[in-house]
Amino acid sequence: MKVKVQSFAGTEAADIELNDEVFGLDPRADILHRVVTWQLEKRRATARGTRERADVARTGKKFGRQKGGGTARHGDRRAPVFIGGGKAHGARVRDFNPSLNKKVRALGLKMALSSHAKAGSLFVMDSLVVDGGKTKTLIADMAKMGFGSRALVIDGDMVETSFAFAAGNLYGVNVLPAAGANVYDILKHDTLVLTRAAVEKLEARFNG
Repeated sequence: MKVKVQSFAGTEAADIELNDEVFGLDPRADILHRVVTWQLEKRRATARGTRERADVARTGKKFGRQKGGGTARHGDRRAPVFIGGGKAHGARVRDFNPSLNKKVRALGLKMALSSHAKAGSLFVMDSLVVDGGKTKTLIADMAKMGFGSRALVIDGDMVETSFAFAAGNLYGVNVLPAAGANVYDILKHDTLVLTRAAVEKLEARFNG
């Protein structure tokens, strides 16, 4: 698959050949759903578990007689009404980290990239340099390129500094290094923008 390499300056470089094994797959809703569900569940943090009556190290001996003591008929010191007793209905540790086969995760990422390539919402940039790192300049450049209101920009090892500064004030523009590319962020944006370095890193990620 050949894609035109563009730049904010308006010049077009030579076309780039995208690997069909990464950018040319037919997306499957069931695979993408499994990967997105796994990714969102991995984000969930469980509550810190509290100690309930069975977890508190206190005596279980009945410490007062049943009648005539003038106090309530408690059975042991682990009761929640006592200082140092177990927590009643406390938070419990739950596991929100399901497993998912690495091959399925890799396939999901390939299909997410392919979905933008097939929809025509994939742009490949020669450079992300923004003059002066100004947000106003970036807005004008993006309008000229037709990126849309919500765009995900993926660069190589590090995001280009001037672009990162300029995009910091834009709500609909998110930037990631190639190592952070993931299915959820790719799918929730209208436009996917990759640099040459990002394409090389992503293709090497699957071929390595």
